Amino acid sequence: MEISQVLDAALRKAAAIWVAVPGHPPKLVWALWRQNTIWLAVGGTEQEVPGLADGVAVRVTVRSPSTHSHLLETPATARLTEPDEETALALRTARLNTTPQWESVYRLEVA
Repeated sequence: MEISQVLDAALRKAAAIWVAVPGHPPKLVWALWRQNTIWLAVGGTEQEVPGLADGVAVRVTVRSPSTHSHLLETPATARLTEPDEETALALRTARLNTTPQWESVYRLEVA
């Protein structure tokens, strides 16, 4: 099985991932897996990820949602983006416990 297949399978089930930004401790964040991309909404009513900026190299760790065991760790690059309407709607729909009002959206491009 290719790493992309493993990543796809893991992220389809995971509601949260760990993101490690250089110089900061890893942070557990909710993320959306859509169109083979990890989407992260930050700021506003959403989570904060210190040090996250356009072009920053990060490390993404995915754990099993049922056993919490380590499934996958991979490098990625954060890209500040303006989500299209469908992606913005998907980000809003994915948030069940808050009214989403983000300042920024990042696309994490897996290396």
